Amino acid sequence: MQDLWHSPSTVPVTLTAKRLQFKTQQQCTFTAWCNSHLRKAGTQIENIEEDFRDGLKLMLLLEVISGERLAKPERGKMRVHKISNVNKALDFIASKGVKLVSIGAEEIVDGNAKMTLGMIWTIILRFAIQDISVEETSAKEGLLLWCQRKTAPYKNVNIQNFHISWKDGLGFCALIHRHRPELIDYGKLRKDDPMTNLNTAFDVAEKYLDIPKMLDAEDIVGTARPDEKAIMTYVSSFYHAFSGAQKAETAANRICKVLAVNQENEQLMEDYEKLASDLLEWIRRTIPWLENRMPENTMQAMQQKLEDFRDYRRLHKPPKVQEKCQLEINFNTLQTKLRLSNRPAFMPSEGKMVSDINNAWGNLEGAEKGYEEWLLNEIRRLERLDHLAEKFRQKAAIHEAWTEGKEDMLQKRDYETASLSEIKALLKKHEAFESDLAAHQDRVEQIAAIAQELNELDYYDSPSVNARCQRICDQWDALGGLTQKRSEALQRTEKLLETIDQLYLEFAKRAAPFNNWMEGAMEDLQDTFIVHTIEEIQGLSTAHEQFKATLPEADKERLAILGIHNEIAKIVQTYHVNIAGTNPYTTINPQEINAKWDKVRQLVPQRDQALIEEHARQQNNERLRRQFANQANVIGPWIQTKMEEIGRISIEMHGTLEDQLTHLRQYEKSIVNYKPKIDQLEGDHQLIQEALIFDNKHTNYTMEHIRVGWEQLLTTIARTINEIENQILTRDAKGISQEQLNEFRASFNHFDRDHSGTLGAEEFKACLISLGFDIANDAQKRTGIMDPEDFKTCLISMGYNLGENEFSRIMSIVDPNRMGLVTFQAFIDFMSRETADTDTADQVMASFKVLAGDKNYILADELRRELPPDQAEYCIARMAPYTGPDGVPGALDYMSFSTALYGESDL
Repeated sequence: MQDLWHSPSTVPVTLTAKRLQFKTQQQCTFTAWCNSHLRKAGTQIENIEEDFRDGLKLMLLLEVISGERLAKPERGKMRVHKISNVNKALDFIASKGVKLVSIGAEEIVDGNAKMTLGMIWTIILRFAIQDISVEETSAKEGLLLWCQRKTAPYKNVNIQNFHISWKDGLGFCALIHRHRPELIDYGKLRKDDPMTNLNTAFDVAEKYLDIPKMLDAEDIVGTARPDEKAIMTYVSSFYHAFSGAQKAETAANRICKVLAVNQENEQLMEDYEKLASDLLEWIRRTIPWLENRMPENTMQAMQQKLEDFRDYRRLHKPPKVQEKCQLEINFNTLQTKLRLSNRPAFMPSEGKMVSDINNAWGNLEGAEKGYEEWLLNEIRRLERLDHLAEKFRQKAAIHEAWTEGKEDMLQKRDYETASLSEIKALLKKHEAFESDLAAHQDRVEQIAAIAQELNELDYYDSPSVNARCQRICDQWDALGGLTQKRSEALQRTEKLLETIDQLYLEFAKRAAPFNNWMEGAMEDLQDTFIVHTIEEIQGLSTAHEQFKATLPEADKERLAILGIHNEIAKIVQTYHVNIAGTNPYTTINPQEINAKWDKVRQLVPQRDQALIEEHARQQNNERLRRQFANQANVIGPWIQTKMEEIGRISIEMHGTLEDQLTHLRQYEKSIVNYKPKIDQLEGDHQLIQEALIFDNKHTNYTMEHIRVGWEQLLTTIARTINEIENQILTRDAKGISQEQLNEFRASFNHFDRDHSGTLGAEEFKACLISLGFDIANDAQKRTGIMDPEDFKTCLISMGYNLGENEFSRIMSIVDPNRMGLVTFQAFIDFMSRETADTDTADQVMASFKVLAGDKNYILADELRRELPPDQAEYCIARMAPYTGPDGVPGALDYMSFSTALYGESDL
């Protein structure tokens, strides 16, 4: 990458080639443009840089393109004469409002190609492009807009600029074909053949349009981005060549515009005449319909007339209102357009003026208002008659529906086979009917009154109303007679059945509770029970014995109830009473009572056997509970004791780390040997589960508690052993003495007040201070154990809030997960790092400085010479380039690399 940017040959050659390419395109184009004007004066140039140096042909060019005479030129050959001629040309250009920036006569006389081409481009802009204007745009934008509009209908042509949009040649061909379609067969051109397209356009333009060939097809195709100025110059020649056709197009557009206005006005006149005729004809046909006042005999017919009128107001009239409004708008718009286009005012046909239409419309609305009032009055008149007729029909229908079946009901002899309760019910029902009959008297009278009013109003269907009213009155008289006869028959039957009814009632009152008692007893005797203790099954047995003691008294009640039934049967047989059905007060019969009593006597011994079996099962469950509790009450405390002992072992510091490790492993072995007792307890727990025992009052320990405690015990002893092993590894790797480890453990235990094995942030900070770390100054130092006064002064001065920067650094090391807790192992690792002799970033930088020969940077060759190959390449790939003022090409920054190794910056 470095060689690519700093090579002395690659970039300059490429840039120079591009500049020369653009310069060659501009020279060719600008030379051809100048000659297209100079040949009108009988001359031309060969080399644009040399032929304008004396200023003579330059002045001649300006006279040709401007049509004005310049000052007389100097004919001398000396430099001063040439400068004078060029200045005259430049002054003329400036007089046309063109600012010549950094272009002087001396540069033109000296043959400065860049200045000469810049001057010619300024001339082209002023005299060939500046006057181009399309829709008030700038010259360049106007020329681009002209090209876009002319080429818009052509496929594969999209002119967006004056460089790459013209590379395929289709843009030039489209411009020619748009104005002179006979010169080019555009349909045969292909976008993938730019050379043919470009040469075709250039040749046709030169041969038929007198536009010299200013561009070279090979240059345009071979250039990634053709020269914009060359393209604009050549395209402007097309614009001027076709300017005559543009003027003709403008004239044609003006004529078309005038004719279009005239045609539009004529169409508006025709539309007005037709719309006015149609609207007047509609008004003429509608007014007679609105003036028709022939009444209808029925409400339905009048409502249809009203509905037709509503359709007229809702559907037919609104469009005509719109047409009338549009007619006035069209008339006013037409008059305005005629006045603006200097045409005479429009005079509609006779009778079709706006005022005529307004008069006809007023007549329409007058007829409409009278018609609506007549409709409403007629509807109100018929509505009264229809209302009375409908009211008569509704009341008559309600009355007829109510009387339907009433005569048959009153003539029934159902009381002859009815029981006393049914007779009483029939009596109450009949009393209710009599009340209902009296209430309907008003309805009958209302029906007769409405019929009378309809007769007085000459209702067209009065005969049918009168006939129906007469039938209702006759039926009403018949119902009154039948009602009286049925009332007398029901009262006679009631007295006959009252005696039997009293016996039925007594039977029902005593049979119902006894039946309920038997059903409850059967339900209780068959009810399944779920008990969990001996006490519960004993309670059920006691209740069952109490129930058996009540059976003799219940049997006496059964015999008394059966005696009542026998007495009823004796009365029926003696007096030949016709009793229909069974006891009306109950569905219980003697057969049902005897059957249920037999069922109760059968279920009692079955219940006895079930209670005995359940009592035996509960005794076995109690044995299993006690068996599990006896073991759990031993194992649970044993696990808790072992957990506490392990905690004390991890805190106390007796002997060396190896002694502690040996003691812990022996302790672990003794714990593992206790596993068979856990397995035995699991077996007892399985028996309890199989027996569906869910509680145990003899112990607070569950099998889940024992399992969790056992797993925690094994995990704790394993973790404690691992901590001792890690402490041994740390001690051996860092060279820490046993006394230092004891000191670290003592400090950690002192501040671990809750014996959780971890320190909070404030506890950890206090622990560091107690070991002599001055964190408040953001720099650590080892001073030994602080005396009480110094420690007290340090805490008071800092308010238990040590230096944030240094303490945050330490916490990020010992608590990388930001849990807010520091384990003893993390504490030991940190203290080992702080007390051991380790490398630092400054030491590594000093070593690199030795390899670099005391320079602030190092070279790749120096790294490869002093370090092994893999480590040298590692450093070269990761070291940033050195940016200091004393750097050389290829210098590398070993300082930032060293700090990144220790996490003090990003590598």
